[in-house]
Amino acid sequence: MNKQTDFFDLGVKNNLDSSAPLAVRARPDNLENFIGQEHIVGKGKILPRLIQADKVSSLIFYGPPGTGKTTLAKIIANKTKSDFYEINAVTSGKKELNEVIEIAKKNLAAFNKKTILFIDEIHRFNKAQQDLLLPSVESGIIILIGATTENPTFEINSPLISRSTLFQFEPLSDNEIKQIVKNAIENDKTGLKQMNLVIEEEALNHLIKVANGDVRRVLNAIELASLTQERNEKGEIIIDLKTAEQCIQKKAVYYDKKGDNHYDTISAFIKSIRGSDPDAALFWLAKMLEAGEDPKFIARRLVISASEDIGNAEPQGLPVAVAAAQAVDMIGLPEARINLAQATTFLASAPKSNAAYMGLSKAQDALKNRSKGEVPSNLINIDTPGSKKLREKAVYLYPHNFENNYCEQQYLPDDIKTEKFYFPTTNGKEKIIKEHLEFLHGNEE
Repeated sequence: MNKQTDFFDLGVKNNLDSSAPLAVRARPDNLENFIGQEHIVGKGKILPRLIQADKVSSLIFYGPPGTGKTTLAKIIANKTKSDFYEINAVTSGKKELNEVIEIAKKNLAAFNKKTILFIDEIHRFNKAQQDLLLPSVESGIIILIGATTENPTFEINSPLISRSTLFQFEPLSDNEIKQIVKNAIENDKTGLKQMNLVIEEEALNHLIKVANGDVRRVLNAIELASLTQERNEKGEIIIDLKTAEQCIQKKAVYYDKKGDNHYDTISAFIKSIRGSDPDAALFWLAKMLEAGEDPKFIARRLVISASEDIGNAEPQGLPVAVAAAQAVDMIGLPEARINLAQATTFLASAPKSNAAYMGLSKAQDALKNRSKGEVPSNLINIDTPGSKKLREKAVYLYPHNFENNYCEQQYLPDDIKTEKFYFPTTNGKEKIIKEHLEFLHGNEE
């Protein structure tokens, strides 16, 4: 077995070929230069202490691509005195696993030396392949570090998870990506410093927006631009917005998350749903997603719209919107855009009613301006002290003892006992509610 060819050799990091991608050349060698994931590697956190002490146990790194999972594993490789091997689950299988396990057994038996195995995209291993690792991980022959973009609770066998510490990586912030890009441009090791590269702020902002927290995409686009752009008269390679768009293959969308355009776009989105125009609603959804809007923000607005604009005309609107919001949390972008599109078109196409929302507003107005909110004597809780005497004034009628499970009695306070707040429409399923209430109460409108 050729360790340098088949697995990650510690010397490779110090002898990176100049043809390696910029995202590889720009990787830091130590925690001091690692940017992002402060909740994992920040001051006082447990993982940096374990790395410094060379006491790393089995770990699983999970989160979106380009957020530092592999980079952190390489840093551990540089720090550890253990044998360190790397395989990719896409291109490796049982043969490679068995080879590492055999080496690890010899290391432990002959030299009392630990072996760390880093498996990139570990979720690509099937159950049998993951099960093969379990005895060695459980006995301590192998210290596993797995990296995955998927939720490990769905993709990795429970026994492996229970024997590992899970660390969730978050998308990098705009400022963190900018710092990584700055370091890459100014670092001799990456080869960009000698190229006299200048990235315009508008271009960098566009790359970051499109990358959606994935620094690898930004670095790949910058490298492509640096290789294809001609130098100006000053010998500079300028990356402007047009170049950035070409290199990342996405047109810049005018959208300021903190400005008026943000609020104008979400307003257009909700009003298109309210106006029963699924085509327009999808267009504004597409604009927000292309511009890098937080999908959780979109999902929250869908949940609000489901009750505010659809209401009881289509009671399934709220469960659909809530399910979409849960899907966003569960799987994230880019796949969650499909869930958002389903909820958007369902709500936009559904019959509309704001009767429940307006009814609440009327009830709040009554409470604020016309009622003290005192509970009628027939509805009070008879188990509270002093309530029995009050209850003697009026007897509570149990509706289930009557035909149609309904009987007439007072439910509102005395000072507003004849007021009405909810006026169901004849739209969609709310028509059934309206007809049922009219059957019980008569047409009181």
